[in-house]
Amino acid sequence: MSGLRRAAAELLLGELRAHPWPALVGVLAIAIGVAMGYAVQLINQAALAEFSRTVNSLMGNADIEIRGPRTGFAESLYPRIARLSDVVVASPVVEAEAWVPQHKQALKLVGIDVFQAVQVTPGLIGRPSSPRLANLDLLGTDTVFLSPTALASLDLKPGDALTVQVGLRPVTLHIAGALPALGEGLHLGVMDIGAAQWRLDRLGLLQRIDVKLSPGVDAAAFAEALNAQLPAGVIASTPQDTRQGTASLSRAYRVNLNVLALVALFTGAFLVFSSQALSVLRRRSQLALLRALGVTRSGLLRLVLTEGALFGALGALLGLALGYVLAALVLRYAGGDLGGGYFDGVRPTVHFDAGSALLFFALGLSAAVLGSAAPAGEAAHAQPARALKAGDEEAALARLRPPWSGLIVVAVGMALTQAGPVSGLPVFGYLAIALLLVGAIMLMPWLAHSVFSRLPASQRAVFHLAYARLAGAPGRAAIGLAGILASFSLMAAMVIMVASFRQSVDDWLQAILPAQLYLRASPGGDAGYFSEAAQRIIASTPGVARAEFSRVSQVLLDARRPPVTLIARQIDARQPGRRLPLVGAALPLVPGDPPAVWVSEAMVDLYGFRTGRLIALPLAGRSVTFVVAGVWRDYARQYGTVALSRDDYRALTGDTHVSDAALWLAPGAGPAQVAERLRHRLAGGDNVQYVQPGEIHVASMKIFDRSFAITYLLETVAVLVGVFGIGASFSAQALARSREFGVLRHLGVTRRQIGAMLALEGALLALLGVTAGLGLGWCIALILIQVVNPQSFHWTMSVHMPWLLLVQLAAALVVAAALTALASGRRAMSAGAVHAVREDW
Repeated sequence: MSGLRRAAAELLLGELRAHPWPALVGVLAIAIGVAMGYAVQLINQAALAEFSRTVNSLMGNADIEIRGPRTGFAESLYPRIARLSDVVVASPVVEAEAWVPQHKQALKLVGIDVFQAVQVTPGLIGRPSSPRLANLDLLGTDTVFLSPTALASLDLKPGDALTVQVGLRPVTLHIAGALPALGEGLHLGVMDIGAAQWRLDRLGLLQRIDVKLSPGVDAAAFAEALNAQLPAGVIASTPQDTRQGTASLSRAYRVNLNVLALVALFTGAFLVFSSQALSVLRRRSQLALLRALGVTRSGLLRLVLTEGALFGALGALLGLALGYVLAALVLRYAGGDLGGGYFDGVRPTVHFDAGSALLFFALGLSAAVLGSAAPAGEAAHAQPARALKAGDEEAALARLRPPWSGLIVVAVGMALTQAGPVSGLPVFGYLAIALLLVGAIMLMPWLAHSVFSRLPASQRAVFHLAYARLAGAPGRAAIGLAGILASFSLMAAMVIMVASFRQSVDDWLQAILPAQLYLRASPGGDAGYFSEAAQRIIASTPGVARAEFSRVSQVLLDARRPPVTLIARQIDARQPGRRLPLVGAALPLVPGDPPAVWVSEAMVDLYGFRTGRLIALPLAGRSVTFVVAGVWRDYARQYGTVALSRDDYRALTGDTHVSDAALWLAPGAGPAQVAERLRHRLAGGDNVQYVQPGEIHVASMKIFDRSFAITYLLETVAVLVGVFGIGASFSAQALARSREFGVLRHLGVTRRQIGAMLALEGALLALLGVTAGLGLGWCIALILIQVVNPQSFHWTMSVHMPWLLLVQLAAALVVAAALTALASGRRAMSAGAVHAVREDW
């Protein structure tokens, strides 16, 4: 038996030596799929690790972090916390994000009590550049210590002046030294807490308290008990909760990128299937001879699967090496942000991760083995006597013709679309897409037989031969269709989804930008604001017909989730749709109802804030009851937004500051003219950001396109893998038909006519493939739009079909398939006609 095994192995190696290109394409497809997935995983891991190190450096040795809304909470809470018996030390912190006008960027400023922080967050204690005045510098009213990253980014050094914007006025600080090297992405300045409260307009307020507990105290239990005693909107959390909240910011985006990167691997699995299926058909008589000589079915099954596993192992190892190099290059030259904006400015270094490497090696190996499973099974179960006869190849594929198995798989996939997310991820949505693809490919033999058997008869030899071939060998045609269907359907789905998202964002921008000129107190950060006096000046400026002001802040509802955005703006409760792009009908309000809020779709998914429900929101340290009067679409904030009337907000909080203004201009007044007047009338008017709706629209669409740039790249790679797979499939089929071409040459058919026949077959196959792929792609796009996106990012969108682009892509694929089939046929016809039929003598 060992001799038979050696003979079988020699036959398999002989096939690889005789026809190396299909195998090489399969190996490269697996390698590319693994490389893209592994590179994205390494980049995301490195960026998240660096981001987490930055967060950990801010928390230092704290066991508990007490955090409130972005506007802060009363500092009177601090002594209550410090006096608790289990608290060793409590360190109060003031935070603000201030705009640096001279350098056009925001800087995070933190105020600390150095006497408390030295025990909790020693990394935030500055190192004065002047040792003689070290203690005075740490407590100075106008001194700041910058992190190395901030010094480099701002091109400043100790001793220089730093001017930041607070409200509309400039505040000048003296750089007294540097902070210890904490994290590469830490763009930070640290001040004395008293100076920070005074200079940053945070008097009487804190943003957080870092707490170190006595040894042996359970931090989670302490936080849970403390939360019951804290004011509304102030939450105690453990470092683990903080890390979880930090990771969740980008989690859905990272997972979707990983899945998209694996699309190339998924396509590669179908390529291996096509290559192996045609290889098994081409060697059908040889494999049958092995069975006749005594090789068992299980032995033959293992041989073919081993061949697929060899392809997968080689491809996976090559892919891991390519992925590591690709990740290192991206992190070095582009940083850790892949377009989502979650890790902007973070430039970590790549580190080899054995767990991820083993995972992607297993995925590559599994893809190749699964792609070889069906051909291996057919080879093992073929009857040796029939398989030894020439012309029996199509009979091996006849069992794939009934559609029932494919229909069952498709039905299961459709049923999975109704399942909810798993830990906030659309796991069943991804499975549904995979099953739809598998089921559709299983339906290809039936579809090819149903369509090609109905092709009309033709008197022209080329058309007659092409039609007869497709009608008589639908199984082989289905193998070619598999690659076309997988590639085009995924491409069409992504094109439809991105076009739908882009058009929906465009419509949304049109709805939320009704004014003619928009003002923001500062281009970045949260320290800028318009005072009541500034608001009166803006509203009374010549050329301004109407001004609407809004206040944007953040509140905490769950320690394990990112903050929720709170927008206080002018909203007519009777017609909220004039300012908000509502989804569904608004709730009619009646006298006696609580104050109304309108929530984004994310609030419905994450917190269950549905229309008509009474909810409690923390405002100014107390819990206030509101009624949800409607749901609106917000593409700018993934983790939830609550909009309420500015009059209600001001009455409940006493906060009169605003961050934005929308201006409707008087007839004859131009935006540039009014902006120039405001620059002169407002103290600090040069620091205000003036933008027109068109500028916001262009900038927003640039951000959208940048966010999807990596998506376009990954999808292009997957499509290229599929196109190479189509070429490999046509090449393998042409080689398998060399005897057929020889017979046709003996019958008087010219090489040119055979080439035309192959081009026609390729075009017809591609036409059927792109037609079926368009239908399948539309179904996958619906799952992406109505299942994956809502469950991942908590927003919905309308479906928009980019017909022109889809037709262009389909036409290009049909032409490419025809040319590929023609080129493959020429190679197969390179041998002489007598040589081609020698096996039938």
